[in-house]
Amino acid sequence: MHEMSIVSGVLDAVGQSARAAGATRVLKISLRVGVMTEVVDEALEFAFEALSEGTICDGAELSVTKIEPKSMCLECFEEFAHDRFHRCCPHCGSYETQLLEGRELEIESIEVDLPDDAGSDGLSDGEAGV
Repeated sequence: MHEMSIVSGVLDAVGQSARAAGATRVLKISLRVGVMTEVVDEALEFAFEALSEGTICDGAELSVTKIEPKSMCLECFEEFAHDRFHRCCPHCGSYETQLLEGRELEIESIEVDLPDDAGSDGLSDGEAGV
C-alpha cells in the first residue's frame, strides 16, 4: 500500500508549511492526484486518518481532485483524453504517445487556523501558501 508513504510525505510537507506560517492547526488539505498513479481513494483516506492522528493535521479534511489521463500522439501531435489502459491515438491509430496529464501527485492548497496576531504575513484569513 503505497498510500501510506504518500500520506506520510504529504503530512510532513503540510506540517512544515503550516508551522512556518504560524498555524495552530491544519483545517483542510487539497490534493491533485492523477489516475495513472493508481492511488486507491479508500486507502488514501485510511492512511490519512491513521497518520494524521496526534499531528497538526489531526481532524483536517482531505480533499482529492482526480486528474484524468491525457496524452499527445508523437506521430500526428494530436492531444487526447483516455483511460488508464488505452493510449492509442484516436486520430491516427499510433501507439507512440506521451502522457501529458494523469501522473500528478500535488498538494494544491492547505487551509490553516492562524492565531489572531498573525495577520500581517500577506496570507488571506485561514490560508497558507505551500
